[in-house]
This record gives sequence, structure tokens and C-alpha cells, in this order.
Amino acid sequence: MTEIVAGVEVPETPAAAEATRLIQERSSPLIFHHSRRVFFFAAIHARELGLEPDPELLYLAALFHDSGLLRPFSEKEQRFELDGADHARKFLLDHGFSTVATDTVWMAIALHTTPGIPGRLGPEIAATNYGVLTDVVGLGLGGRDPGEVEEITAVHPRGDFKNEFLQAFVEGLKNRPDTTYGTVNQDVLEHFIPGFRRTTMVERILDSPWPK
Repeated sequence: MTEIVAGVEVPETPAAAEATRLIQERSSPLIFHHSRRVFFFAAIHARELGLEPDPELLYLAALFHDSGLLRPFSEKEQRFELDGADHARKFLLDHGFSTVATDTVWMAIALHTTPGIPGRLGPEIAATNYGVLTDVVGLGLGGRDPGEVEEITAVHPRGDFKNEFLQAFVEGLKNRPDTTYGTVNQDVLEHFIPGFRRTTMVERILDSPWPK
């Protein structure tokens, strides 16, 4: 039976079903519910803005976008966004997706926390970012149809999302703090880890081996 939430239809493809099972089993309820809400909000933004993302690619990008915060996805010393993007790339290639489709999902995940750029790119990339911003910081929430919001959060409850999500960030990043350089992620560690201090761009320039 087709699943429709807030007027948004969930793709009924083998890859979408497998990704749903994978993320549900290997992540956490917090990340799973958040990722699905991101898909619904992303699809609504796309509809309102006249964007036409591929529904399956948008769904896969939303599902995998925060997977890099959790093991077994975090195996390299790199930004968590890249962990999730790399894992999604392998998943898509293993399931026969084209290089173009795979690169689209990779980019949507890799850039989902980067301010200002995703909205200038393809519909899947832009919509993923808008969906993330709505669920995390409430982008456009005041203008949303309350009935749609209620329907989405009834299927995928938020619980104590603000505090639990921030804690998930801390847990996912505290052992690789250097990967947060130049990203919004360093804000989280700066706030929650006593004594955390980031190296600034000014310091990197002044301390470089160049004499002047």
C-alpha cells in the first residue's frame, strides 16, 4: 500500500525500501525519524518552489544525510557529512544507480549543513537542505500548514528532539573535533565541551610557513 504523508508519497522502489530498513536498523530512532521528516519537508518545499526533484533520489539523500554521525558509518577521520555521503554513494552504486544520480545524492548529503550554496544547485540538493533547515531550525515553519506539520510529526514524533539531536552531534563529533573546522559543527562542540577551542582561520594564516 502506498504511503502518503502530508500529501507526499514515499517512493515504492526496492532501493528506497532497503535504505529504510538499513537506516532504521543501523542508526537510531532519533536519526531515523528526523531523516524521514526531512524528506517530507523537503518534498513540500520542492512543491511550493516549483522544483522537480527525483523523488527516489530525494528520499535516499534524506535518509542517509545524518548517517555519518553514527557507526558503522564513521570509519574515517573526515566530516560526518562526508561519511554519510560516501556510504550513500556505495549504496546507490551497489543498487545500480547511474553515476549522475549517485553524485547528486552525494552532493546533497555532503552540502546539507553548508549555508548558502545548496539552494543554488540542483533540485534534490536544494530540497534536502531546505528539509533539514525546517526540521532542525524551523525554516519556514510559521508559514507551514499546521495540519501537514501535525501529520508528519504524528508519523515521526520529535520527542525531545532539540536536546537529543545536539547530544547526538556531540557524541558523533567529540572524537574527531578537527573535522569540524570551518563548519557549523564546531558551534556544537564549542557549546558543550568544556575547554574546547577551535583553530581560527586567522591563526592558520598567521602560523603558515610563509615569511609574509
